[in-house]
Amino acid sequence: MKKRLGIISLFIILFIAFIFIWNYSYKTGLKKAYIPIQKERQNIVIPSENGVFLRSEFALDYMNMPVDENHQRSIKTYYDNRAYSGAPPSIPHLVKEEMSMGGNTCLQCHQNGGFVSKFEAYAPVTPHPEMINCRQCHVAQMTETIFKETNFLKVTAPLVGINNALPGSPPVIPHQLQMRENCLSCHAGPAAPKEIRVTHPERINCRQCHVPSDQIVSDIEAFTRVNTNENE
Repeated sequence: MKKRLGIISLFIILFIAFIFIWNYSYKTGLKKAYIPIQKERQNIVIPSENGVFLRSEFALDYMNMPVDENHQRSIKTYYDNRAYSGAPPSIPHLVKEEMSMGGNTCLQCHQNGGFVSKFEAYAPVTPHPEMINCRQCHVAQMTETIFKETNFLKVTAPLVGINNALPGSPPVIPHQLQMRENCLSCHAGPAAPKEIRVTHPERINCRQCHVPSDQIVSDIEAFTRVNTNENE
């Protein structure tokens, strides 16, 4: 008798467990499938032109700013201040100190631009203000007379007005985008060369219409130095 009651009790326990597990499984199956949501990337812009998004607050100011006909910069002066097309511009004026850089001197005029009465010109806006070691690439002009012509093959600068696929279509970007992440620094505002100054700086998503002409060059990422010395 006791053996029979034990078997019946075990059967009842297994049956209750089956009902509990089936009920739990049934209710779980009625719930919507859970899809984990990935955390939103902080940098959601195109890396090679993120500067134009970061400084888009100045776009409307550039659009509404009147043109100063007496202090315009031309594309010729733009390229005359470079050793070759694509080279960092030299510093065409005296510097405060030989080791001056960043926010101490350079960025005071070149971060947001503006008219500089001392030089009677608008200061060009740097496309990469986060790189504060300015003198690593930009050097002051030491002389304009003692250098002689060499056989160095100078790269021809991109021509203006003929680099679009069809008449009226948006022109392509004829240069690489590395170190030129802020399109507005060269193409908008009073310091922009008049030949390449855009009429619509408020449309800050530039690459929605303008595509790079050389994907191999324009896809170069910013160089990052890795310190392999573990003792430092």
